[in-house]
Order: sequence, then C-alpha cells, then structure tokens
Amino acid sequence: MWRCRLGPRLARHRWVRFRLERRRLIKRLPDEAQPALGPLSLALVSVVLGIGAGIGAFVFRLLIAFVHNLCFLGSLSIHYDTSVHTPAAPWGPAIVLAPVLGSLVVVFLVSNFAPEAKGHGVPEVMDAIFYGKSVIRPVVAIVKSVASAVSIGSGGSVGREGPIVQISAAFASWLGGSAHVSRWQRATLVAAGGGAGIAATFNTPIGGMLFAVEVLMPEVSIRTLVPVALATATATYLGQRLFGAAPAFVVPAVHSAHTAAVLPAYVLLGALMALVSVAFIRAIYGAEDLFERLIPRRDYLRHALGMLGVGLMMTFLMAATGHYYVEGVGYATIVDVLTGRIGSAPWLLALGAMKLAATALTLGSGGSGGIFSPSLFMGATIGGAFGLLLHGLFPGMPFDAAAFALAGMAGLVAGATGAALTAIVMTFEMTLDYSVVLPMALTVAVSQGARRLLLSQSIYTMKLALQANAHLVHHVGDMAMAVARVMSASATTAHVPSAEGMLPAYLVLFDGARIVGLVDTRAPECATDANRTPVPLRDLARRDFVVAAVDTTLFDLLAAMQRAKAELAVVLAATASPDRSPAVRGILTKAHLAEALAEGMEIFED
Repeated sequence: MWRCRLGPRLARHRWVRFRLERRRLIKRLPDEAQPALGPLSLALVSVVLGIGAGIGAFVFRLLIAFVHNLCFLGSLSIHYDTSVHTPAAPWGPAIVLAPVLGSLVVVFLVSNFAPEAKGHGVPEVMDAIFYGKSVIRPVVAIVKSVASAVSIGSGGSVGREGPIVQISAAFASWLGGSAHVSRWQRATLVAAGGGAGIAATFNTPIGGMLFAVEVLMPEVSIRTLVPVALATATATYLGQRLFGAAPAFVVPAVHSAHTAAVLPAYVLLGALMALVSVAFIRAIYGAEDLFERLIPRRDYLRHALGMLGVGLMMTFLMAATGHYYVEGVGYATIVDVLTGRIGSAPWLLALGAMKLAATALTLGSGGSGGIFSPSLFMGATIGGAFGLLLHGLFPGMPFDAAAFALAGMAGLVAGATGAALTAIVMTFEMTLDYSVVLPMALTVAVSQGARRLLLSQSIYTMKLALQANAHLVHHVGDMAMAVARVMSASATTAHVPSAEGMLPAYLVLFDGARIVGLVDTRAPECATDANRTPVPLRDLARRDFVVAAVDTTLFDLLAAMQRAKAELAVVLAATASPDRSPAVRGILTKAHLAEALAEGMEIFED
C-alpha cells in the first residue's frame, strides 16, 4: 500500500516525460535482430569504451574541482584533494547560499534537458538495461556531468559513483548504437560502461567488474564477462595514469581485526548496519515523497529549500568545529575516522546522523549525485563509534576503531545497495588492508541478509520497483474488459438471449443488490436448445470472482484476487442502476490483467 500511495506522485514526475521520449526513440530502432559483432570487434569496442570511461571520470572530477573551488574558495582552479578538509570560505556565513545557487543550476539542467539525470544515477541505468533496450540518450552524459558536478561542488551531500556510472553507461549506449551491436551486446556494453566508470573513479578494477556483474548485468557468462573485464581494466589503467595509483584511503595497519575473540562483535555490527541501511533507504525516498507532497510542481523552490537545509548544517559545523564535514563526498572525514583523529563515539554518531539528513535533503529535494560516498561516510562514522564504545566497555579486548570503521563502510554499502561482493572488494581495494577482509565479510553478510528481512528492496531497486509498478496505480475502469449482462439469479438458460452476435461474454447473476455468481455464456451448458430442459443459471454459476469499483487501482485488484484465489473480477460502474440490480461495467479476466501488466514493462530478451 505504501507503493500505491507513492504511485500518483510518481506518475506526475518528469520520469513520465522521459520514458515517453525513450519509447519513441526505441520505436525508431530497427525491428529485425541486429547481427552480433565478432569477438575481436566487440573486444575493440570494449577497449574504446574503457578509454571513454577513464576520460569521462577525469573530466567529471575536474568539473567537481572547478565548481568546488569557485564556490568555497573563490578561485579558478581544478586542484581539489577530497581527502583534505576544505578551509573556511572567504564569504563567511554567506557560504550557506552556495548550495542554494547550485540547486538552481541543477534544476534548470535536469528540467529542460534530461529528467533522468536527477537522482543517484544507478537505478536509471538499470531501468535502461532491463526496461529500455539499453537505450540512454547521449545528452544524459553531458547533463549528468554538469548537474552532478554542480551539486557535489556546491556542497551537496552526494557522491561520484552514481553520476560516473550513468555518464559512462550513456557513452556505452551511444557507442553500441554507433557500432551496430546486437541487443545483448548493447546491454553488456552499458553494464561494462558503468563498471568501468566505477573502476576509473575509485581505482578499483575488480570492484568495478563486480559492480557491473552484481548490479547491472542481465546475463553473466563468458561472452559478457570478457567485454566487462576489458573495459574496466582499460579504464583503471587510464585512471591510474591520470589520478595516480595510490589507494583512495591510507589507513594504519590493523593487526587484531581477525582475532577470534572479536569476531562476534562484527556480527553485531552487521545487524547495526542493516538497521542503518533501512533508515538510509527510507530517508531518501521518504524525503522525496515529503518534498513532492509539501511543494508539488515547484522544482526550483523544492530543491532550493532542501539545499538551504544542507547549507545551514555545514555552516553551523564550520562555526562550531572548524570543518564543513557533511558537504560533498566527505572523504576527509572518513580519513579522520580511519586515522583516529576523531576519538569521540558520540561525535561520530552525530556526524553519521547529520550525513544521513544532509544526503536525504540533497537527493530528496531533487539533487543529482550518488549514494556510495555517503554510505562510506556513515559506515565509517557509525562503525568507528561502535568500535570505540566496545573498546571503552571492554578495555582488555583488542577492539580497533579503524577496523570497525572499515567493516562498517563495507557493511553499509552492502546493506544499502545489495552488492555484497562489490562492497567487500571495493573497500579492500580502496584501502589495501587485507587484515580486515574476514571480519568485513561477516559484517557484510549479516548486514545484507538482515536488511533483506527488514526491507526487500535495496536503494537501487526501490526506485526501479516504484517506476515499474507505476502502471499498477491505474484504475481498472480504464482497462479493456469483457462485456457483461446482469440477470436475476432465478433465471434459467431459457432466459439467455440467443441473438447472433448479441450474446454477452458473461452473465452476472444478482439476488437483490448482491452478486451471487458469474456464468460464461460460451460454456456448452449455457447453450439454449428448444429440445433441452432449461437449467437454472445459479447451478452453472462460477464463484471464483471478486467485485471491484471502477476507481480501484490495478495493484489493489491484483492483491484482492490473490487473497481470494479468484480468476475473474466484476467491475461495477460508477453510477447506480435505476433498479436494484448492480450496475456492472464489465468483467476482467486474467488475460486482460496480463495484457495490462505487459504494457507496463519491456522484458529484456536476446
């Protein structure tokens, strides 16, 4: 029912316009099956894709640096080390307006050029692969680059991974169309583009591959893994040449993380990360729903107010602590946690809660950016706080706050995104600390498993589920249905009309104002014959049906039919019948429902 309440607002979203535009684009594609490229040609295209993803990641990071330095330092520079805290802006408290001004640019770009560039990017790529024949408009790469760079650079609490996945996937979609690849090859290239973008941005080649496999790819086989491996390897090599080969985070050696005595604590941490993951997912989509309800159809005002909240939060933190903390990707705070510069558990918990609020405000109000970096931030702060609390409670035990912070990072990423292997491998590749892999695996397994028990959808699939089920909020009165005629339950087969072509598909039997059964006029028992003894229609009636009003949603009707194990649905008209008999609009069969469901999705096929 929660999804149903979201449905009408979702239907009013600009996604409707985007999906119509994409459907028109898809219809212009050739209907016949495109022959697949040979292995060598596909390998060459994959290498070109990796080069494009690496260059795209580099340009995207330069854009972020340019916007950040302009907003916070008042300088025209492209040097920006995200592992170092941003100094106080020369504007003083007026820096609170930087996110607000950035929000106006983001809304202008998204509203006028690419509505699919709104949000964190990965669900849009998944939607294109599974529902849109892997078609992503080329303009998305440009709009997503600029909009996300402005959102992150001006202080929005979002990350880089979602945008670079969508940017690289858009390039892959265009490249696949230009190379005239087959349907499965285009889907593979789009998934490979997403993984290559991740690999180039974070210097995580294996993590990028696993991200493509776990999150994006509709098929995993040798023919699909080879292009992904080539694209991610190429993108990583180019990224190392452009960004350097050092890991994203440098942490002190952890020697006690795998001690058997402390392993149960990582199980508890996994359960905690599952709860935080659910809170994170609910906060993002709850904030989006709240903004839509309170400020409908006013995108500029909605996003400006959300970013004003982020601006006030980071300005307060600068005045109180000397750091902005929650602005941007937040890697400097993660470094502080991993190196032990922040040793207060309550303060770490407060930072995690503020990052959650800032990310929900940014994305919920209409921002553009990823959720991977906020997940790392919250996982590090809450995991580090958990380690500090255990160390204080059991001073004789080898509890290391940095090890719990690393496990918390992987646990929250896995719980929120559903990508367990990606979370473990990427966290390892971003730190190169192998000693924490075993406890990290425990935390990840418990976090993802417990989150699935609490909430079946991940932060990526939640948006897909809402979009895929948007057609389920349509009213059943708008659907095509079988013709029905109302008759008294006391009638017999002698009363059934026999005029050629005038016979309705179903007879609805009523007793007073109550429907007591349905009769299929195509059944042999219902045939009228002068030599046959009339049979009471009540004896021929089916009772495997439910009754629904014309304004019942398809979602509610399906739920009612499932509960009643019904095969048919009687749809009542909005206006009452002049006599006491029910005013019936028509009959819905499973064939009608299947057709309605098929119209709401496009199934991936080779």
